[in-house]
Amino acid sequence: MRRSALVKVAALAATGALALSACGGGGADGGGGGNGGGDASFTDTPARGGTVTMLQNADFSYLDPARGFDGGVNNFYRLVYRTLTTSAPGDSDDPSAVVPDLATDLGTPSDDGLSWTFTLKEGVAFEDGQPITSADVKFGVSRAWDPELGIGSPYAKQVIDAPDDYEGPYRSGPLETIETPDDRTIVFHLKAPFPEFGSVVSQPTFVPFPEGTGAGDEFINDLIASGPYKLDSYTPGSSIELVRNEAWDPETDDVRAAYPDAWNIVIGLDPATIDERLLAGQGADVNAFAGAIQPATLARVQTPQLQERLLELPGVCTTYMGLNTTKEPFDDVRVRQAVNLAVDRAAVQTASGGTLLAQAATTILPPAVAGHREFDLYPSEGNAGDVEAARALLAEAGFADGFAMTLDIRAQPKMQAQAEAIQQALAKVDIDVSLNVIDVSTYYETIGTPALQSDAAITGWCPDWASSASTFLPPLFDGRNITEVGNSNLAQINDEAVNERIDEIRAITDLAAANAEWGLLDEQIMELAPIVPLVVESALALPGENLTGLHSSPGAATGGVDLVLVGLRDPERG
Repeated sequence: MRRSALVKVAALAATGALALSACGGGGADGGGGGNGGGDASFTDTPARGGTVTMLQNADFSYLDPARGFDGGVNNFYRLVYRTLTTSAPGDSDDPSAVVPDLATDLGTPSDDGLSWTFTLKEGVAFEDGQPITSADVKFGVSRAWDPELGIGSPYAKQVIDAPDDYEGPYRSGPLETIETPDDRTIVFHLKAPFPEFGSVVSQPTFVPFPEGTGAGDEFINDLIASGPYKLDSYTPGSSIELVRNEAWDPETDDVRAAYPDAWNIVIGLDPATIDERLLAGQGADVNAFAGAIQPATLARVQTPQLQERLLELPGVCTTYMGLNTTKEPFDDVRVRQAVNLAVDRAAVQTASGGTLLAQAATTILPPAVAGHREFDLYPSEGNAGDVEAARALLAEAGFADGFAMTLDIRAQPKMQAQAEAIQQALAKVDIDVSLNVIDVSTYYETIGTPALQSDAAITGWCPDWASSASTFLPPLFDGRNITEVGNSNLAQINDEAVNERIDEIRAITDLAAANAEWGLLDEQIMELAPIVPLVVESALALPGENLTGLHSSPGAATGGVDLVLVGLRDPERG
């Protein structure tokens, strides 16, 4: 849940939106959200009714699930959309699990693993009361192949068999490799066996839509709901208002509690303003929450009253710097390794809020994702960088005098502070880093378009389902899946040995055995140094005191609060 959009954001980006695809107390070990040690419990069962307010700096990437794929929007999608399967709710025994949603179960593979069959529940409907059929699911997922719309989750296109020239339903018509023998049965034919296909169909691209809808920009400012809420109004960059979808039947849904009557999502607020409102906690803001508080606010939340409201959220995403291997000098592995050696991860950690909010990362897979192994191929004392070793490698590669490069970065204070830490560290080995600051709303689309990429970019990646590392390494490093838009392989690395290992591990049906191999592949990839792992970011949030039902989720919310369980203690307050 990278962007889970093309590249997932780091878990609770300080945009103020609850995060990054693709992309969980939380963490892979389960549990719910905790508090800062006070008497308040954020996991009490909410009352039914009232309006919950979310305060955000940036707009969601897209209302259209064929386009959006970052942690924040994936979480939002759960309020308005349903898929065949979905992430378990954050209060479940295993919030890392994938569970049935529109489907009656997690699907049935054929003996050869090349086809999967799902049966839809009875009583599921769109917001106008029209029953959701297998044809609607087929139509919805086939939109992922549209060259303009299909920039979101890549999994459908990667694993479902389709003609090479297929371009979605609007241009090419129905996709014949998805069968709908009756209104409640759908059969997917795959390119190769994919044991985790029951999790693939939890992705946003599997949202059903009535046949013929959603062409062009129809869903840019609108949507057709299948979840418990529908769109009441949307002013891009300003607000989103959701109200109950009366056609949603809670008897068909074991995931969404849908406690509030409405959601008010306020967009375009300065992060400092968000923090000030939550610190004050007055008026309607007792019903408000956001993502991570800013590092600059940490010193102000030490009073007992605020400590009682402080919500600790785990880190499940890796913040990293992708190195564009198609551009000189990053086409030389020695240069990429030198940059890994030179980067001061401790300074990036400080820029990310210090040890309270970030831990230095030396691996691609974060600890919360199954398959994680501890290793460090580019060690330095105190994670401060090894200037001498980096200089030696640069000299060997013919860059003893360094070089100039451009680093893409989001226009957001914390992200820019991270970039400046890298800029200062690389200056010590005579690498002159220019920062290309890109607006938050277009950042992921820009860096996910290879023609627009600079030499490097800082972003993050989160698990699309945390029970497996298969949603981390293949999207970032399978060279056969590099695309002209919506590209998640920012390094644009296409290594035959890595590609072969991905295929071999994906064919392993024993999930634990596969995860062990993913951990080994992590180290194999880091020998090639296509990225620089920076930090695993956790977060502290400051919800309004009337909020409860705040459970972290590794899959649905990339470590943040699972929106489907949120509600108010007293719906009449605020």
